[in-house]
Amino acid sequence: MKVLLMNPWPWYVSGPLIGLTVPLLLLIGNKTFGISSSMRHVCASCFPANIPFFKYDWKKERWNLFFVAGILFGAVLTSRFLVTGLTPDINPKLAEELAGYGIPVSGIVPESLVSWSSLFSLKGFLMMIVGGFLVGFGTRYAGGCTSGHAIMGLSSLQLPSLIATCCFMAGGILMANFILPLILSL
Repeated sequence: MKVLLMNPWPWYVSGPLIGLTVPLLLLIGNKTFGISSSMRHVCASCFPANIPFFKYDWKKERWNLFFVAGILFGAVLTSRFLVTGLTPDINPKLAEELAGYGIPVSGIVPESLVSWSSLFSLKGFLMMIVGGFLVGFGTRYAGGCTSGHAIMGLSSLQLPSLIATCCFMAGGILMANFILPLILSL
């Protein structure tokens, strides 16, 4: 079981499994797939209803909260019981490229970028706080996240999802090739 979880699954297995989620959700309960909207549901359940953005019946979408909780619960179970003490393999070319930027790779998350101690550096602040804000803002501005647009929206032939997915890809290419090297050189 550990070997199955530690190695990347081939695209011809994982792709169809993800793709089959869309018709399954539509057939079972006429639900759409997406993760970012669950944050809105959490906020709507916690904040007073006098904020117009949260003034809707979030209880109709509570299935989405269970879906996200299942993802988190599954990740915790997997990391605690199934893959204890093992670290996934990282492509040597990626490790070499990151080392060229001064990022040592000692696990799946580069601690020199993502840790409490690096949070108070300029690099860490830009990567975690500013980057996190931009991702959250962009998700709401685009009307959904990559999973919602690229998986659900494209499969239902929605033009806004095609535009959003193209923008996500262009932004990722721009970030990885131009902005990230600039931030890492600080």
